[in-house]
Amino acid sequence: MRLAGQRTNIDFLGQRRLAAALSTLLIVVSLGSLATRGLNFGIDFTGGVLLEVGYPQAADLEDIRGRLANGGFDDALVQNFGSSRDVLIRVPPREDVKSGQLGEQILEMLNAGGQQVELRRVEFVGPQVGEELTERGGLAMLFALIMILIYIIIRFQWKFAVGAVAALIHDVIITLGFFSVTGLGFDLSVLAAVLAVIGYSLNDTIVVFDRIRENFRRIRKEGAEAIMNASINQMLGRTIITSLTTLLVLVALLLLGGEAVYGFSVALIVGIVIGTYSSIFVASTVALGLNISQLDLVPPKVEQSGAGDLP
Repeated sequence: MRLAGQRTNIDFLGQRRLAAALSTLLIVVSLGSLATRGLNFGIDFTGGVLLEVGYPQAADLEDIRGRLANGGFDDALVQNFGSSRDVLIRVPPREDVKSGQLGEQILEMLNAGGQQVELRRVEFVGPQVGEELTERGGLAMLFALIMILIYIIIRFQWKFAVGAVAALIHDVIITLGFFSVTGLGFDLSVLAAVLAVIGYSLNDTIVVFDRIRENFRRIRKEGAEAIMNASINQMLGRTIITSLTTLLVLVALLLLGGEAVYGFSVALIVGIVIGTYSSIFVASTVALGLNISQLDLVPPKVEQSGAGDLP
């Protein structure tokens, strides 16, 4: 595929030291923030109370947040759920208040001033459930990376597998670091987005690796760096078009989807940008650093003795 009608000839791997410095900086900042600030876990992981309430007309979310803040619940998450009259309220756990009393207190605050608020659903998420979700979420990401490593070793070669997994770890750390630095809420929808980023980044990397393998078998006179550069340039148009069309959908979801999918959209946008970058600079750079060559993908031909040759 050509980009803007022209074949590109960008020396991506020639900039690998600059890219490595940038990636190292981002990873150090991300790990530092995760170690000191951590993630702003939502109620799915910390436990708490979830309430679904209904209003006779469109609910004023700012007024609801103000009422809850005046009552000491300034950390409550308020968002529309389904329609403008349905509101979902998430409140983190309180040590001095029982979970069963939290729902009653919040409903009293919302009904103050003659409001007619209908309580439709109350759910309690205990801290033990939150810890279990945190553990299983981490295991899900670890299991996905291990299975990806095995798949690429079988399909390609172990040097490509190490490069692909290094790129995926790079993407996950930076995406989590972004949420740690910005303090955005991290809930199950964001975790799902992180797992989706792993799949998206892997797909992009596999496409590039397929072209590299094809060119290794077709081009015999060039070095590994030149062949890998040519392969990345050949797939650049496809990579950019795929990323831009996906980002257009996610930006629309971010702007129009409301608070319920805000974290999900942000995680995917950050992950796709970082994943596109890593499929170009990180995965191929690691494979090149492991001295990938034609011999790894194209076994040398063994000359067989003719029928008349002596043993």
